[in-house]
Amino acid sequence: MIESGIFVGTLRHRRFTPVPHVFTYPVFMAVLDIDRIPELMRVSRATSYNRWNWASFDDRDHLGHPGSTLRARLEADARLAGVSPPIGRIFLLTHLRYVGYCFNPVSFYYVLDNDDCVGRILAEVHNTFGGSHRYWLDPSPRSTRRTFQSAASKSLYVSPFMPVDLDYRFAFTPPARHLTAHMAVTRTGHPLFDATLSLERRPWTAPEIRRQL
Repeated sequence: MIESGIFVGTLRHRRFTPVPHVFTYPVFMAVLDIDRIPELMRVSRATSYNRWNWASFDDRDHLGHPGSTLRARLEADARLAGVSPPIGRIFLLTHLRYVGYCFNPVSFYYVLDNDDCVGRILAEVHNTFGGSHRYWLDPSPRSTRRTFQSAASKSLYVSPFMPVDLDYRFAFTPPARHLTAHMAVTRTGHPLFDATLSLERRPWTAPEIRRQL
């Protein structure tokens, strides 16, 4: 079952060319039911919604005008992208603001279907220049209930080491007890770089939030 929580684990980066290099470091992220964010951020005295705290969720950090609900902004963005607006539950994998600072290289919105399976994913990418781009990902024919796979052409300049004319390949498991989010950057089918999140769910409770902070 998919529920909001703190997800704790590692992020691995691998560069394959021109010089192979690998590193892994510990990380934790939040998975939030987007329709319950104000309520969830009241669970702990260390968390807040749209105001400063040790950890906070701020609508300004995500797509669209912060005056609307996140669901309404997702629906509007889907229409602009020519995608049918999501109607099921949606869970957001993201970094919060910590003492007022936030940088999210990528946030993932898991759009569930009527069977509570991942039917579509939105990847919201930010770069260090203040730019952002959204990739609405549909499942490829290789997807299963356990692994959502998709691909997209790169449309945003992110790294000074990689140009824009590249392709992304994605593989996700549902954000249940464990989750994996894998993104590979390729050129004409040849891997240049990949990043893999491997995380385990902890309950969204005040003691667990304090422990991770």
